[in-house]
Amino acid sequence: MAPDKIVLLFDVDNTLLDNDHVVRDLMAYLEREVGHERQQRYWMHFEQLRSELGYADYLGALQRYRLEYPRDSHILAVSHYLIDYSFADRLFPKALEVVAHVRRWAEAVIVTDGDVVFQPLKIRRSGLMDAFDSRVLIYIHKEHELDDIIARYPADHYVLIDDKVRILAAVKNAWGSRVTTVFPRQGHYALDEKEVAKYRPADLTIDRIAWLLDYDLSTLVAAGQAAS
Repeated sequence: MAPDKIVLLFDVDNTLLDNDHVVRDLMAYLEREVGHERQQRYWMHFEQLRSELGYADYLGALQRYRLEYPRDSHILAVSHYLIDYSFADRLFPKALEVVAHVRRWAEAVIVTDGDVVFQPLKIRRSGLMDAFDSRVLIYIHKEHELDDIIARYPADHYVLIDDKVRILAAVKNAWGSRVTTVFPRQGHYALDEKEVAKYRPADLTIDRIAWLLDYDLSTLVAAGQAAS
């Protein structure tokens, strides 16, 4: 029997938006502005923060960089670069078409992890805020907030699209056949074979987010209900 209410939950970074490309652009900009050594120091702070927090915090890393180099006048230029970056140009091909496609069948919601300033900015400037009619949830660890997701967007069945198989596995273990997990093999996490092998496979694996244009709602739901 088909579920009455279905909600699709989309991650952002490396799912709808090519965040690896954003990182490469920022690295190149830092290399030009502050030189190789200080560019490496910024990324050291960035990776330390990601380990501590569990999500990417670009502005937090910039603050730590500032503490280390308080007289570096380039800090304002880097800040402006991040704030003014054209995230709309980094959406994966046909990402917005996919969102429009699935919204013909069901409600679609962004569910992502991130900081409380830069992540919302990225979502708005990329055009995703408008594409989802401001249905956006930003957590520290979304896999720990499943009860809140259910309370805000109740449904009989969910479809979760995320490039991190660790998160897909955690949600599948919690929700079982109530969710279909979709794994787009995009970005460095999704292409890390050793990391992917640690977790149960997703219900559906696709090479590109654009491939969702070839799926209908019944096929997505069935993939999740078949797997327990």
